[in-house]
Amino acid sequence: MDLKNQNPRSHQRFSKRYSRNHKGEKPSNSWSEISDAIEDESSNDSEGSVEIDPCILNNELSIFVGTWNVAGRSPVGSLAVDLDDWLNLKNTAADIYVLGFQEIVPLKALNVIGTEDQAVATNWNLLIGKSLNHQYGFPWLTPMLNSISGDNYNYMETAPSSERRMSCSSHTGTPVKAAWDKTQNDNVKEDIKYTLVASKKMVGVFISVWIKKELLRKYCISDVKVSSVACGIMGYLGNKGSVAVSMLIEGNSFCFVAAHLASGEKKGDEGRRNYQAMEIFRRTCFPRTPKDDNYPHPLTILGHDRIFWFGDLNYRLYLEDHFARQLIRKQDWKALQEYDQLRKEQEGGVFEGWKEGSIEFPPTYKYSNSNRYIGSFPSKSGEKPRTPAWCDRILWYGKGVKQLHYFRSESKFSDHRPVSALFSTQIEIRSSRTGLVEWNNIHPMPSEPGMNKVAEDEKPTLLSLLTKD
Repeated sequence: MDLKNQNPRSHQRFSKRYSRNHKGEKPSNSWSEISDAIEDESSNDSEGSVEIDPCILNNELSIFVGTWNVAGRSPVGSLAVDLDDWLNLKNTAADIYVLGFQEIVPLKALNVIGTEDQAVATNWNLLIGKSLNHQYGFPWLTPMLNSISGDNYNYMETAPSSERRMSCSSHTGTPVKAAWDKTQNDNVKEDIKYTLVASKKMVGVFISVWIKKELLRKYCISDVKVSSVACGIMGYLGNKGSVAVSMLIEGNSFCFVAAHLASGEKKGDEGRRNYQAMEIFRRTCFPRTPKDDNYPHPLTILGHDRIFWFGDLNYRLYLEDHFARQLIRKQDWKALQEYDQLRKEQEGGVFEGWKEGSIEFPPTYKYSNSNRYIGSFPSKSGEKPRTPAWCDRILWYGKGVKQLHYFRSESKFSDHRPVSALFSTQIEIRSSRTGLVEWNNIHPMPSEPGMNKVAEDEKPTLLSLLTKD
């Protein structure tokens, strides 16, 4: 956008004010810096100025993200201890728990091409609910009244518009806050700490999202949608792929992607993983529905403000087995990461620009039923050699995200060790009670003498140009 050609007098007037208040500073051609300066000037310039967004509050949320490949094993009651350790419930109490699983069913032909069985997912949700809420029964599942079989997840029949928060946009189903209020009216136990707001299963890939009860009362959480992408056998079967959840928290968009990518440590296998990741980016979609408002809910993964991508990503090491094991014995994680395939993809590949915390724990795959990596004694046990690797990872992308912890747990339930990360993020809350001025309600600035006479609604102003840009 050429601001000078659009309105030279407005540009000159702004340039004088900007130069006067920023003497000695290096000129910048960055439009983002200029637009920030305009917002600062708006409160001091009485000529044609307006007050925009007078009250935007920043609140902090803590988000726990975990991933675990459970090797086709069904949840059992004795797993509760391992689950408590993985969720780190003794030391943290996050606002949101997002858990991704891989291989919750054995990847046999019948499970891959047959009808989805939701019983296993329900059992996992029940076990997670017990751990988060330290009790039995399942009242925390009450907001989930509909089965999760399609890519659009509905909570309940839509509540009357008068029950919604002003900052909440409508979606296919009731905002979570309204759903929770309804369950409270139905005498749901008050000691419930977390409630399940979204869950999705595709063959063995499974995601489960839990939110603290008090957040459902405090914030408007809306437009919760799910999407699955199968990119396994022949590129379209669900033995590999992803399930994703999209939601708005006070208008701030979040996306959580649980993925299981192609296995293999032979040369070139990383190319199949990269291809599947690109397919997930391309094919994941959160379509708008007639019930959605005009609020711009993101349609794709990268359209969200904050994105978390996690799972058994299966990236291995560009390193021979015996050299890798030497570094593991030395616990030289920094040196070992120099050969990590995923780090290479973050530097200039399919995950370029994505962030991951420093890895200060041993590789998470592949274990026997003990603390020993498979292949440690191939001549004695007949085990197939497998180079240990950090297959289970948690990445993030977007603004305002800070990782607080990144660690693994020591459950021997499967041949993978579960991994988790704790994040802190800021969300912007726009108050509807502070006279917030919408862009489409801002009046044009008065014209100056000598300007071309055009229709009133077509007068180019600095503010209208910003809006258009």
